[in-house]
Amino acid sequence: MTDARVPILMYHAVTAEPSDATRALSVTPEAFAAQMAVIADLGLTPVSTAELAERWRHGGPLPERPVLVTFDDGYEGVHRHALPVLARHSFAATAFVTTGWLRGPHHTGGALGAMLDWDQVRDLAAAGVEIGGHSHTHPQLDQLPDDGLRRELILCKELVQDELGRVPASFAYPYGYSSRRVREAVHETGYGQALAVGNGLARRRQGPYALTRLTVRRSTGIDEFTRLVDGRAIARTFAGDRALTKGYALVRRARQVRRKAIRSRV
Repeated sequence: MTDARVPILMYHAVTAEPSDATRALSVTPEAFAAQMAVIADLGLTPVSTAELAERWRHGGPLPERPVLVTFDDGYEGVHRHALPVLARHSFAATAFVTTGWLRGPHHTGGALGAMLDWDQVRDLAAAGVEIGGHSHTHPQLDQLPDDGLRRELILCKELVQDELGRVPASFAYPYGYSSRRVREAVHETGYGQALAVGNGLARRRQGPYALTRLTVRRSTGIDEFTRLVDGRAIARTFAGDRALTKGYALVRRARQVRRKAIRSRV
């Protein structure tokens, strides 16, 4: 199973009433419950991000038909709606929190919907949900200068450690954007592994800092979801996303070149 192709599901808000900004990437509580029932019915075994990376790093065996359930940003519905469903099935999961978006003393603004507070994050951790880092203010990390990049990574890590009493082992790139420089900084900051997006199945050969995930949206029907966790028709399902991603990547690289040129002249 060390060369298994593993579906890593990427969720955001779980809510019946999403904001306009989160609607497309949200799922209703009823849809989330139905999707977790599919995972149970198919006999898949949810594992945490840290567990998958650890076993791949050391060549350890994975359970039969592993799957990862991950949540980005830190929306309040993960505690209100997702946690009871996960607990009912005894499913592992990972929540990647944007520390500056959470309600509480470190709040910076900028959140797109109703967010967790730190007591709720502690509840998730106490229930066995792995808490990972997702930066402090959710920027495009590959567009930041070195000092800004490290500040986002270190502050996020230190706040999670201070509030939970444990160092976050895993990281997820905001927007899924990274680069070799970003991945090296994530490694040097002390995160053991990191997740991108990519909309493909994760494999050990991707390396621990570029594991791909599958986007679950409000439009993801139960048949499509079943195909995703079963590893079928992935390329066809996300063909439109990949075309858009490639085009935008060219634009973003051009912007980055211009920024470097400007900084070199200053």
